[in-house]
Amino acid sequence: MLSNFLSNTLKIQAIINKTLMKCKDIDNAMHLFSSITNKSNYMYTVMFKGLITNNEAEKVLDLFNEMKIEPDQFNLSTLFNACAVLNNNRAMKTGKKLLAEMPENYRNHNTISTSAINMLMKFGDVESAETIFRSIKTKDIITYNVMMKGYVGNEMFEKALNLFQQIHLSLTNVTYTIAFNCCAKLCNDRVIKIGKELLAKMPENYRNDNKTSTSAIDMLMKF
Repeated sequence: MLSNFLSNTLKIQAIINKTLMKCKDIDNAMHLFSSITNKSNYMYTVMFKGLITNNEAEKVLDLFNEMKIEPDQFNLSTLFNACAVLNNNRAMKTGKKLLAEMPENYRNHNTISTSAINMLMKFGDVESAETIFRSIKTKDIITYNVMMKGYVGNEMFEKALNLFQQIHLSLTNVTYTIAFNCCAKLCNDRVIKIGKELLAKMPENYRNDNKTSTSAIDMLMKF
């Protein structure tokens, strides 16, 4: 019986995923989802992600309000992403409430913390984002990228560049792109030196990345 239940559950999840992600048939996906009696956290995550991908982030919050189970770390991370995308009064209220009530053991989870930082930066709540960033014991490059991007989004280019200089990890093309954008915006003696040194040291494989190359060209033109 259990194996049949699990098999049917996986089939339903696959159908929902295909309906949402491939066919973009949101109404049928929602109808199928509502017919499931015992919804798992994973099912909610699949629905949340599918709705965000299809520009239906508002429906994510509607669905969350109907949840009868406690959100797990994957639900929370996706909900923070939905709130960041919406960035309206409802999203701010929901996102901050979720963050305040989040279990303590989730606060050291990099993916959740990074999603929360991104959300708060979109809300313009830089101070709260900085508090979470400082609390992360082992920061990865994605966390640094999101924090830097948040500073840029709030026009705090000096802070973004200062943070960039604290990174002691392998840089990604995203890191280079954000740093070049900061240098282009600031355009002073300090950043001209930083930008040119960074460009000289950039790995060859990143030079074929359109966004990174475009941001480097823009920076050099500003210099």
